[in-house]
Amino acid sequence: MSDAAKRRTGHVLVAADKFKGSLTAVEVAAHVTAGLHQVAPEVTVASLPVADGGDGTVDAAVAGGFERRTLRVTGPLGEPVEAAYALREDTAVVEMAEASGLRHLPPGVFAPLTATTYGTGELLRAALDAGARTLVLGVGGSATTDGGAGMLSALGARLLDAEGVPVAPGGAALAALATADLSTLDPRLAAAEIVLASDVDNPLRGPKGAAAVYGPQKGASAEEVALLDGALGQYAAVLGAALGGAALAAVDAPGAGAAGGIGYGALVGLGASFRPGIDVFLDVLGFAAALERADLVITGEGSLDAQTLHGKAPVGVAAAAGARGVPVVAVCGRLALSPAELAGAGISRAYALAELEPDPARSMAQAGPLLERVAVRLASEVLGRP
Repeated sequence: MSDAAKRRTGHVLVAADKFKGSLTAVEVAAHVTAGLHQVAPEVTVASLPVADGGDGTVDAAVAGGFERRTLRVTGPLGEPVEAAYALREDTAVVEMAEASGLRHLPPGVFAPLTATTYGTGELLRAALDAGARTLVLGVGGSATTDGGAGMLSALGARLLDAEGVPVAPGGAALAALATADLSTLDPRLAAAEIVLASDVDNPLRGPKGAAAVYGPQKGASAEEVALLDGALGQYAAVLGAALGGAALAAVDAPGAGAAGGIGYGALVGLGASFRPGIDVFLDVLGFAAALERADLVITGEGSLDAQTLHGKAPVGVAAAAGARGVPVVAVCGRLALSPAELAGAGISRAYALAELEPDPARSMAQAGPLLERVAVRLASEVLGRP
């Protein structure tokens, strides 16, 4: 940034994602603001916490002006859990991890074969009950690999085995699926706009599919991955027989494999459209309006690495800001991108907590104070303050 640009910087927009495991997106913005104001109290700092559809999406929506609605739904293990969605007028943001995420599993406990997305369907139904007509389904952080079958069941679909009995919860049970009747889905879905917001574009099946890529993260062994992949194949075949060739073709659609295949259930069963999560939420949260007065955008997330370059929040923020000619810098816990990679993503420079505290455990434990120190340095070097 030139010296002239530094002198002009009077409005800063902090649009960062969470630092997973240490700080929420709201907390990131607060600590950055505190650090900037230590050395540049005259600078106006606005915050717009962002998310890409995974953990923290509802929190970001609430910080952006949505109302939090909390209820009890079915958790991934079938037990009741408390979950929330966000509502503003007739738009609802539903985060599947709120109902069906790994966060609801006890430490060290996984259920790759039986975990269900039923609670996510209950959240969608609650949003419809509240008057939502645009449903943004953010997916990520799931404990499930059931292809969204639980979600569809909660919304009225009938998924039956050869005896006409509803199949059991979870992905493994889909191997016994014989017939599917989606004519019984909640009729309000047909009149709603449903957006599948995800930062991954995996297909449903195969070596890059839901079970193979993400099953091991949910505790699936190699044998269980193969079982789940086959069960998802049976699920797609039955839905294809019920809905036609488009349902079969959607197996390879971008996002079908997102969050244990819930993307496939949303695309095929709910008629959802797929969009990169960060693009959706920048629109929903009003990023364009927030950007209008900004001279500088500060984005970031816990780890800026190769995954960041594939649709994560900081790259989406940088692209949108760059299109308006607003410079972007980033803060992070760990930096694993070269200056050239950062520049290619539209980020002029990144400041990492690891530069101050190289021990990861201590860095995460002290993330707030460290981030304020990073922001002080950023203010000095980017804003030109002493």
